[in-house]
Amino acid sequence: METALHFDALARFGHALSDPTRTRILLSLRNAPGYPSGLAEEIGVSRQILSNHLACLRGCGLVVAVPEGRRSRYELADARIARALEDLLGLVLAVDPACCADSDAQGCC
Repeated sequence: METALHFDALARFGHALSDPTRTRILLSLRNAPGYPSGLAEEIGVSRQILSNHLACLRGCGLVVAVPEGRRSRYELADARIARALEDLLGLVLAVDPACCADSDAQGCC
């Protein structure tokens, strides 16, 4: 039986994936932990923008900051998140890999 907790948890995950920058952060962290400066460079955003998105992902419970001296390393909060992202990618690409290639497509994204 689904509860409000289930709905809220899935909504948080959906919110995290609803922004391309947050999605790129999650996909990067599924491969390996990262530091804000490296993630910002890899994704092509400023450190301030990256910081805002990391705060959102922390608030959703999807990433954690691991203190390392004066720096923090970011990683997925749970290894199952990486598997869930892999499963979602596989599902979406199997259904219609070109679905969102054309943002003007009717009934897509």
